[in-house]
Amino acid sequence: MFFGGNSLNPRGDTFFHKDGRPVPVACSIASAVLAGERADRQPMVSWENELEELRRRAALAERMGGDEKVARQHGRGKLDARARISGLVDPGTFREIGKIAGRGTYDEAGELEAFTPSNFIFGRADVGGRPAVVSADDFTVRGGAADAAIHRKFVQCEAMAHEFGLPLVRMIDGTGGGGSVKTLETTGATYVPHVPGWHHVVTNLEQVPVVALALGPTAGLGAARVVASHYSVMVKALSQLFAAGPAVVAAIGEQAEKEELGGSEIHTRNGVVDDQAESEAEAFARARAFLSYLPGRVGTAAPRLASSDPPDRRDPELAEIVPREAKQVYSMRRILGAVFDRESVFGMGQRWGRSVITAFARLNGWPVAVLASDPSFLGGSWDAKSSEKAERFVRLADLFRLPIVHLVDNPGFMIGRAAETAGTIRYGVAAMNAIYRATVPLASVIVRRAYGIAGSAMSNAERFQYRFAWPSGDWGSLPIEGGIEVPYGAELESSGDYDAHLGLIRDRLNRIRSPFRTAERFGIEDIIDPRDTRPLLCEFADLAWRRLR
Repeated sequence: MFFGGNSLNPRGDTFFHKDGRPVPVACSIASAVLAGERADRQPMVSWENELEELRRRAALAERMGGDEKVARQHGRGKLDARARISGLVDPGTFREIGKIAGRGTYDEAGELEAFTPSNFIFGRADVGGRPAVVSADDFTVRGGAADAAIHRKFVQCEAMAHEFGLPLVRMIDGTGGGGSVKTLETTGATYVPHVPGWHHVVTNLEQVPVVALALGPTAGLGAARVVASHYSVMVKALSQLFAAGPAVVAAIGEQAEKEELGGSEIHTRNGVVDDQAESEAEAFARARAFLSYLPGRVGTAAPRLASSDPPDRRDPELAEIVPREAKQVYSMRRILGAVFDRESVFGMGQRWGRSVITAFARLNGWPVAVLASDPSFLGGSWDAKSSEKAERFVRLADLFRLPIVHLVDNPGFMIGRAAETAGTIRYGVAAMNAIYRATVPLASVIVRRAYGIAGSAMSNAERFQYRFAWPSGDWGSLPIEGGIEVPYGAELESSGDYDAHLGLIRDRLNRIRSPFRTAERFGIEDIIDPRDTRPLLCEFADLAWRRLR
């Protein structure tokens, strides 16, 4: 029989005999029921053998490189890849993708004899209650080398983060998919270098937060995967990072141990890696904290958290923290702790470019990016490294649409032969350009000094200036302490008492340089009681997020 339809039954469920005669609906239904009953009487097909095979292969994958190599990994003071994933993600949320991918060996009957899993594990998990893509290199399988990797897993991991707009955390231990000399023999040929799926790495940096944790020796592609991130962490005495390891470097006549060549003391001070952790657990905690301030992807809003810290809190310490003597230092980090929500300041890149503080924090629960000079290092002057650090951080804040708060105490770009040799002015102008290009709301607070070109990098002067100054504010083209004797040289020489006359000139200029004189001309928008800084910045954060959400 076949099916047809008519005006009374437009769905096409009328039944017909082969000769064209219609079959009564009741008969057709009865026939269908009987056919179903006959099908039900067929013996049930069992897939239990295949399901058992699946369970067996999954169990083999969970053994990673085998008991001996896992024990060796633990003996080095390192967690294994699966333990690392468990330590990072919210409990019970990891779903592995491609778990049974690897290399099997088979007997003559085609039965699996042995199985070596891929040394790259990835999947979907929750981190801080939000979905993310998480990966971990398995050093117990060929030390993370390419001849144990399946490159498509790496590609699919990066592609998943891109496709679904999910944050990505890479835990890297080994070459991370890079090559080894032994690959030549196993493949029987060499190749022109390329990295499958690297375009996903580049794209992810433009669209989702990317965190990289170096949790062992990382070289070649593994090192590149660490650096190609928004936030990177090395573990002290456990992680090393290099373009090529000691054995390869020896070929050019240099002898160096791993730590000496690429330890965290080197790379967290030169800006290659952002931060150093004391343990793997601390590295996991820093990754979770970093992600908590950012949105899941570009184009969405970062989460606001409930805050028990009153937005109108006024800290009495702020009225006395800045010394009157210009050469005396104070703690900018104490100001951050007093102004932002309690326990909310998360410093980033604390060991390099140290005259600039970069951090995330919250104001009445709203996340913000914080840029501040640190007068305890180089007097707060921006050198080449601190300028590079400021530029990178401002671009990161602008990419993920976080309002910026800039606490200013900048006597200028670093000067002198070393500063010129390092190309300070080029890096300084790049930092200034990043600030002027930023499109997110920015508030600046002039705590003390703002001099020269570096001082003008506090904010984009062509936009509305959401700006405040403390009474300790001191600004101009250059500090008068270093600029009096040249323009007033002749007057000082003819004064009869050089030092006394120099003091008179300095007193006269100090009265002119009063921040209140600038405020008279509306050269500074508002001079405030330092204790009002937090309430005013909370107001800024509320207005900024009204625009950004």
